[in-house]
Amino acid sequence: MYLLARLFFYTYVFIMANHVFAQDIETNDINSLRSAIDQLKQDYDTRIQELENRLAAAEQEVRQATVAVTNTPISSGLRSSGNSAFNPAIGIIFEGLAWNHDKDPDTYFIPGFPLGGEAGPVPEGMSLGETEIDISANVDDKFTAFLTTPIVIEDGDVHLEVEEAWIETTALPAGFSARFGRFFSDIGYLNNKHAHSWDFVDQPLNYQVFLGNQYIDDGIQLRWLAPTDLYLELGGELLRGDRYPTRGATHSGFGSRTIYGRAGGDVGDSHSWLAGVSYLRGGNSDRSSGNEDTPIFFSGDTDLVITNFIWKWSPYGNWQEKNFVFQTEYIFRNEQGEYTLPDNQVLAYDADQSGWYVQGIYQPFPRWRFGMRYDQLSADNLGPLFNNTQLQPQDNKPERFSFMVDWSNSEFSRFRLQLTQDESGLDSSTQFGLQYLHSIGAHGSHSF
Repeated sequence: MYLLARLFFYTYVFIMANHVFAQDIETNDINSLRSAIDQLKQDYDTRIQELENRLAAAEQEVRQATVAVTNTPISSGLRSSGNSAFNPAIGIIFEGLAWNHDKDPDTYFIPGFPLGGEAGPVPEGMSLGETEIDISANVDDKFTAFLTTPIVIEDGDVHLEVEEAWIETTALPAGFSARFGRFFSDIGYLNNKHAHSWDFVDQPLNYQVFLGNQYIDDGIQLRWLAPTDLYLELGGELLRGDRYPTRGATHSGFGSRTIYGRAGGDVGDSHSWLAGVSYLRGGNSDRSSGNEDTPIFFSGDTDLVITNFIWKWSPYGNWQEKNFVFQTEYIFRNEQGEYTLPDNQVLAYDADQSGWYVQGIYQPFPRWRFGMRYDQLSADNLGPLFNNTQLQPQDNKPERFSFMVDWSNSEFSRFRLQLTQDESGLDSSTQFGLQYLHSIGAHGSHSF
């Protein structure tokens, strides 16, 4: 009995000791957690205080800068005040070329596709391309403004032009926005992109032939961005119609209309795509094209349809390291009216023409890109009345092969080497050269 009592006593003592030990462990864990939380709170409060101090200092610097600007006299004798101080974003883009042709570029033309607008071969020899000055700023809380003024040298004379000058809304509801002034039309994919963002020195053949290199005009544009996960944008433009491929500001200065739509999205983490379709209809009154010394003139209606597709790849979206871009556009044109030839002969004209290009640009590692582009045009035979005129296409379809490699030290500088085998004219032509592109100041991001 004595042994049983002692066994019971030791068992009870063992159980109670374990219970007390467990309570001590739980108490220690809780105290450790409380201590860690208190430390986090202290660190958090310290960090918040540090950020608030930095914010206060930054706000003070802004107030001092505003006072300095406000108290600085303007040359006109006026003073800027508060948030209305004139402080636009200004950027300048420099371009230069060294180009070689094995055929005289002054005699270049594509039979059946007289060139108009700004289309034509790259200038031969050493030349300063467009020096582009971009100025942009918010007008107020509802409008923003943009101005592009290229400095162009033609025949030794320097010209300052107004390329783009537009105002755009920033506060329209329901995904709508409007732009008015002079701007590159949003039709197609390449048309609204400035030359410094092209992947090749020149535009594809279909853009040169059907859009005069790029279609720019005065007017108003309305766009709507759908509130969907899939990117979907619809738009339309009412334009003056006084720039190639239209001319003469017909219909009392409302001579051209466009509508377009585009959709796009991501495929996984590494792929994205964009597809679009556009339509342009415009009138013409004595639109000039062909040789400058012996031009021909078209009066009538122009209808254009453009389709485009772009596929981009970069591993997990790391665009800086490696990427590939596939791009293609098809343009169909129908024109009905009449052409006046250099000898004053007038020919009724109703023709369907088309052209397309396909290109691929590959960046295997940072700074270096390699690209290839193929262009082709086609047109119906117009019959014997057009024989021996600029309007009769040749039997072979005009085509061209271009290859390029470029190196970019940063997003602000680029050197490009390009080789082109041109089979679009009467004679085969080989062209090659070097281009540089450098920008300073404000530099807006490029669209998809």
